[in-house]
Amino acid sequence: MKQLLNTLYVTTPEAYLRLEGETVCVMIEKVKKLQVPLHHLNAFVLFDNVMLSPALLGRCAADGRSVIWLNRSGRFQARMEGPVNGNILLRQAQYRAADDGELSLKIALRFIAGKIRNSRQVLMRGARDSKSEEEKIALVQAARLLAGNLSKLAHAQSPDTVRGLEGDSACIYFAALPNLIRPSARETFAFTTRNRRPPLDSFNALISFLYALVLGDCRSALETVGLDPQLGFLHTVRPGRASLALDLLEEFRAPICDRLALTLINREQLQAKDFDYRDGGSVLLNDAGRKTVISAFQTRKQEEIAHPVLQQPVSIGLLPQIQARLLARYLRKDIDSYLPYLQQ
Repeated sequence: MKQLLNTLYVTTPEAYLRLEGETVCVMIEKVKKLQVPLHHLNAFVLFDNVMLSPALLGRCAADGRSVIWLNRSGRFQARMEGPVNGNILLRQAQYRAADDGELSLKIALRFIAGKIRNSRQVLMRGARDSKSEEEKIALVQAARLLAGNLSKLAHAQSPDTVRGLEGDSACIYFAALPNLIRPSARETFAFTTRNRRPPLDSFNALISFLYALVLGDCRSALETVGLDPQLGFLHTVRPGRASLALDLLEEFRAPICDRLALTLINREQLQAKDFDYRDGGSVLLNDAGRKTVISAFQTRKQEEIAHPVLQQPVSIGLLPQIQARLLARYLRKDIDSYLPYLQQ
């Protein structure tokens, strides 16, 4: 099993990272604020104007460490990649599968089945814990509608049908999700619908940020096993879009991102002061808010769960790696079907 190494997130603007022997040093205004052994790190995620020394960049490229730049809201800006590696035969299998309408549809169905099923699990868990009968009824009803869409998904005959069921399920899920927020936090984290680019409320700002973090992990996982992250089966292909990484992300939105967002809100680890409310209506996490989310995200990734396919404990942070490897095995025809991650 691949070892789960750490990701170093740097949120301080104008920070400078350099290499000292086998140690990464974080310099802020020419003062060393942090140093981390390089062998403990497998990726760097940098926000705003964070710079790396040429020596550190070269070492990351040579070792295959990811370096990703995001803007203040967590939206992807750039990524440094070393030499292309991985099995070219696997990529050829991926390209053939993408050109095979029936096989491509089968894989897309799996991604969305995982997404809808995991979304339903979040709602059902919330219904069991709810102290309000009215909210419990709303959550159970939404879960039933999602179960109905899962049944319809099994008979989908086209990508458009799959996308339609995915869109309808997302509307049902997000309409019910406010019932999982504690009443005391609903004024700060009120939302009625999913919105982005830019987010128009604090809840959307929070989940968009978490989606961006997990998307980076999905892309790294796909590249690690040798798959092309830009050639997907569900999301349409267009230049610069990591379509396969977005496909894989669908399985993790509800069980990893949304559940962590709800935990941070309901435990009052995030409050209104952790967001910037800008003219024009956009809302973004501020520096303090981002640090709180990143710290919780890193802790969450270290937690272990029983993987339903492997039947053994694995760290949550390894789930994208495991699913990428399962997808690679399916494309190579080593296994009969691709099984999405299903939250227990």
